[in-house]
Amino acid sequence: MCFFIFFYILVYSACVPSVCPWCHCGIEAAIRGEKLLKRVRRGWMWNQFFLQEEYTGSDYQYIGKLQSDQDHGDGSVKYVLSGEGAGTIFVIDENNGDLHATRRLDREEKAFYVLKATVVNKWTGQKLEPETEFIIKLHDINDNEPKFSKEVYTASVPERSDIGTSVTQVTATDADDTMYGNSAKLVYSISQGHPYFSVEPNTGVIRTALGPGDMDREQREHYQVVIEAKDMGGQRGGLTGSTVVKITLTDVNDNPPHFTQSIYQFRVPESSTSGSVVGRIQATDKDIGKNTEMDFTIISGDGMEMFDISTDKETQEGLVTVRKPLDYEKKPSYTIEIQVQNTQEYVRFVSSGPKDVATVRLAVDDVDEPPVFKKASYLYEVKEDVAVGTVVGSVSAMDPDRARSIVK
Repeated sequence: MCFFIFFYILVYSACVPSVCPWCHCGIEAAIRGEKLLKRVRRGWMWNQFFLQEEYTGSDYQYIGKLQSDQDHGDGSVKYVLSGEGAGTIFVIDENNGDLHATRRLDREEKAFYVLKATVVNKWTGQKLEPETEFIIKLHDINDNEPKFSKEVYTASVPERSDIGTSVTQVTATDADDTMYGNSAKLVYSISQGHPYFSVEPNTGVIRTALGPGDMDREQREHYQVVIEAKDMGGQRGGLTGSTVVKITLTDVNDNPPHFTQSIYQFRVPESSTSGSVVGRIQATDKDIGKNTEMDFTIISGDGMEMFDISTDKETQEGLVTVRKPLDYEKKPSYTIEIQVQNTQEYVRFVSSGPKDVATVRLAVDDVDEPPVFKKASYLYEVKEDVAVGTVVGSVSAMDPDRARSIVK
């Protein structure tokens, strides 16, 4: 013995005279003794029922019908239900096997229920069927909007990146049934962030949408992009979730340094020793971090042998220093051409040239120097009995300064 869920199909083996009065096939069938109507019981697998979630009707929700071949319609059998939710969530009409749900169910809370059914003699309680297990599975409806794994994403991409460069990937999930319909099929789109960025509809990968010339950190560094995920494959009526992606353009070395002046002028005492700082040269760079590190060099001029230039690592200024002793009387002024460039490699977008050049004019100041003897030493011979006041010899000294002050 077994339960069946079945339905009856009326199969017309010939036309019905009342419907088809113009033919005599019904009369001929009656003469041949054939039945006009045949009743066929078609059984189908009843070990699984389907019930739509989130039912909003006022009556109990009809699920299906259990029927045993022990039920002869004389009212002597009783249908009995047990298992998950039996008697509370699910009830069965003990007389005819009709199965109902008593309340609204959510597939995302519980996707299916396992129950058992049997029939007993209503009068004696004797079990007429072995207990049989079946499943009630909830059919999904689109009642959950997509949710992103983060409310706010942060990402970065180098400025001047090629169009289509990957920035980051966002991911959303949908609690609806991925195996039933399109309720959980997501499509990504960008609602804020055009025309700078785009998102791949199926993967959520965010890419740059403009070329290198338009993605310049020095013009704009920060972007806020809003990405939406829509279920139902993006069709009308689908539910939408959104997230914010904060994108920062990171610096590349796309700006060369520039001197703040084309001509610098300094004065230096002729008494300055080797290594003495004569002056500081400033240059500016729009980049940041390591991309602003500079290298200063002397490239020409009559002071190349007399002066040096180096970089102050703390301030990135050029330090002009004395290399060799200076002499105002020999040469009162010098001119040097200096050059500045970054220590880091330049990207291909530098259009104005990676180097800048400036002129430095250096005036040597005269210092009041002590007299200088013409000889480092003098040697004279004198007799031992020479009279006091006798001239032994003479020494000569001169003032090295241009004014030639009298030496006493």
